[in-house]
Amino acid sequence: MAKSKAKDTKKNTADVGFEDQLWNAADVLRGNLDAAEYKNVVLGLIFLKYLSDRFDERYLELVAEGYGDEEDRDCYMEQNVFFVPEEARWVNISQAAHTPEVGQIIDNAMRAIERENDKLKDVLPKNFARPELDKRRLGDVVDLFTNVQMTDNESEKDLLGRAYEYCLQKFASMEGKNAGEFYTPSCIVRTLVEILQPFHGRVYDPCCGSGGMFVQSAAFVEHHGGNVVQDITIFGQESNPTTWKLAKMNLGIRGIEADLGNYADTFSADQHKNEKFDYVLANPPFNLKNWGGEALQEDVRWKYGMPPTGNANFAWMQHMIWHLNGTGKIGLVLANGSLSSQTSGEGDIRRAIVEDDLVEGIVAMPGQLFYSTQIPVCLWILNKKKAQSGKTLFIDAREMGTMVSRKLREFTEEDINKVASAFDSFRKGEFEPVKGFSAIADLDEIAKQDFILTPGRYVGIAEVEDDGEPFDEKMARLTSEISKCFEESNRLQEQIKKNLEAIGYGM
Repeated sequence: MAKSKAKDTKKNTADVGFEDQLWNAADVLRGNLDAAEYKNVVLGLIFLKYLSDRFDERYLELVAEGYGDEEDRDCYMEQNVFFVPEEARWVNISQAAHTPEVGQIIDNAMRAIERENDKLKDVLPKNFARPELDKRRLGDVVDLFTNVQMTDNESEKDLLGRAYEYCLQKFASMEGKNAGEFYTPSCIVRTLVEILQPFHGRVYDPCCGSGGMFVQSAAFVEHHGGNVVQDITIFGQESNPTTWKLAKMNLGIRGIEADLGNYADTFSADQHKNEKFDYVLANPPFNLKNWGGEALQEDVRWKYGMPPTGNANFAWMQHMIWHLNGTGKIGLVLANGSLSSQTSGEGDIRRAIVEDDLVEGIVAMPGQLFYSTQIPVCLWILNKKKAQSGKTLFIDAREMGTMVSRKLREFTEEDINKVASAFDSFRKGEFEPVKGFSAIADLDEIAKQDFILTPGRYVGIAEVEDDGEPFDEKMARLTSEISKCFEESNRLQEQIKKNLEAIGYGM
């Protein structure tokens, strides 16, 4: 069994580089597997190593106690540790790393763990023996895990969780438009969490993907000195069975208890039908068509109007509102069309929600934040018990964020803090509007805008800082610069004509 690493300077290097090291090593496994299949292989291995390390840690504790109960399954369950039978322990897998049977041994380990742990039944991948998975390279990745200790010791405790998140992000990049089914960029999730501040209570995501909203909610509680087990209770639902399994592993790897029910459609088979929640955080599929609205015409959830059958945006929103308790809050991501659409009754639904004083804030986000789509999105913040009743905070963050690649933008920690701080000051009654960025509007002002909630209508245009140059001097300078540009343009035009004439193509 692996021993805990000493606290030395090497640990930081391992922490910082392990995710990338893992990805680079595991990437050679891909071969001719498509990203969706390959994802289950890599993430399944990460989860298996985590289970084994947690088991080993508890095993050593029981041996030290000297009661001879280190193989007693209940001694693990009482500490929220999954029981790992002997044939599934990492020491046996590592010994078989460079044998032709390594894939079958890993599959058998997964089955053995599922037999011993009801919560993991039908969750773990069992596809490592497939012929197209290179067993030599699989052994190399097993070696990589073997040489890194991953337990709950201080700063190491999130190492495997970070690796899991990192690989989810990399797979989202690989899968492109399909990534939205399982991954919401962590910067968006953190923005919602920092705005809602889920310190204590019941947290719900009706379309939870791989569980990112829950992971960040738990991280928020821990960062503020709370206890995840005691302070928050997590509920979720996911219709895609593969993604549902990813969520179960993603939460399990962090020791987060969650009731995800069974994988099923949220609208037609609500797994938490009679539950009410303190916080709802969600990134539902944008503009979802064919969501089954025809069969739900008289549903009790449509308090503010029947959502159009061709677009589920306001079905998701009303489903979430229905599940709020008397002081509950919602933070959800929607396509920008939800702010202004008047088609198929959407304008009337939006108006009714605004008039019921539920909309605490709207944030227009910059484009290119998602792997799966380039369309701009917004954040809706709803609150059953607003600190500033009758008022809504509007934030235009479209010019914020930093490009991290040619196609992808990221909301930085500074950006997240700026938006969250605006909500904090708004709730405290200390808000100062910033032209071009933030403003408060009451119901009368929103009604004048025909209940369109696009932040740009309320925050105005940012003031341009005066550079101190007198207007007449600036115009003279700019006119001179333009004149020189025209002269250069004419010169280049004549040169191009001469070059064309020289090869027999006179103009």
